[in-house]
Amino acid sequence: MQIADRMEKITPFYVMELLRRAKQLEAEGRDIIHMEIGEPDFATPAAITKAGLDYIKAGHVKYTPAAGLPELRQKIADFYWQRYQVTVPMERIFITPGASGAFLLALGVSLNAGDEVLLADPCYPCNQNFIHLFDGKVKHIPVYADTAYQLSSSLLQQHWHTQTQATLVASPSNPTGTIIQADELEKMIQFVTQKQGVFLSDEIYHGLVYESGVASALEFSDEVFVINSFSKYFGMTGWRAGWLVVPEAYTEAVEKLAQNIFISTSSHSQYAALAAFEVETLDELEQRRQDFSQKRDFLYQSLLDLGFKIPVKPAGAFYIYADCRAFTDNSWLFAEQLLEVEGLAVTPGKDFGRNKSEQYLRFSYTGSMQNIQRAMQRLERFITT
Repeated sequence: MQIADRMEKITPFYVMELLRRAKQLEAEGRDIIHMEIGEPDFATPAAITKAGLDYIKAGHVKYTPAAGLPELRQKIADFYWQRYQVTVPMERIFITPGASGAFLLALGVSLNAGDEVLLADPCYPCNQNFIHLFDGKVKHIPVYADTAYQLSSSLLQQHWHTQTQATLVASPSNPTGTIIQADELEKMIQFVTQKQGVFLSDEIYHGLVYESGVASALEFSDEVFVINSFSKYFGMTGWRAGWLVVPEAYTEAVEKLAQNIFISTSSHSQYAALAAFEVETLDELEQRRQDFSQKRDFLYQSLLDLGFKIPVKPAGAFYIYADCRAFTDNSWLFAEQLLEVEGLAVTPGKDFGRNKSEQYLRFSYTGSMQNIQRAMQRLERFITT
């Protein structure tokens, strides 16, 4: 029996090793503070849960159309108008099993074997693995504070060549939490369009933004792929529901691929998501956004006070990617020891690329303020003893 050659290019999620150890320590009775996983600590808003349960209790949990519930697709279309003043026909919106499903569809219909995709380094590790799954090639472009750890139109111009087919950006990003300013995003889209390439915009952290400047790629072009999810802003991680907005020319191909890969996204999750756009839900989500903003500010200042370097204050998501060179030249070993000694779990930069990753740690501020405060006490004790 053989394992497909492409699997040699699929990298593991290294933080899972730390998570397994953290769970083991918890099982042994240790008190562990988790700042390694990007999952909101809040429960799913009650209105969303109720809508899902009501549908299940009705007893007709069946397939939906492959593209998703028409009423949910229309609610998303309405949401784009309300939030961005952008008109998106529902026919271009596809409901997917999380953002991961959206990535599979977008890349599946736009990449041929050997096509190159430009990614920032650092970036979310699964993105490169989706590309490898379709036998595409990944070109990581090191990014620094001068571009807020994001790709830019200038960097695209420098690195685009004959094999390049696409670029994938994330704003706000994981792990840095930084955004691409609207004017720069527009320039990037214009450049890729001129090259007749594919522009993919990961917008799963939209809504969790604490500074001005963020924009949707759809504000500047209809010829872009936009990936979004109900997981982060809407607090529906385990429900596994997301969406993909595609250029009109791709709608038939995307629906055909969705029919074959997924049949449909879980129907109870889609019916639950209908309540995500209700006024009461959006009001609750705004309160949560403000709570995240306060946690960001506290964690940011605390890390600076302890001696970490953060050249660009994160404008969104719920991560801080901190330079830890003042304490170590091996962030993986630092994270392992921090977990063992102080019971504090954080993510080493190794998961997010090769661009000086050994110098960085990612801190996730999805837990309670009390736990974040306790975490900083433990971190201070670790680096001063």
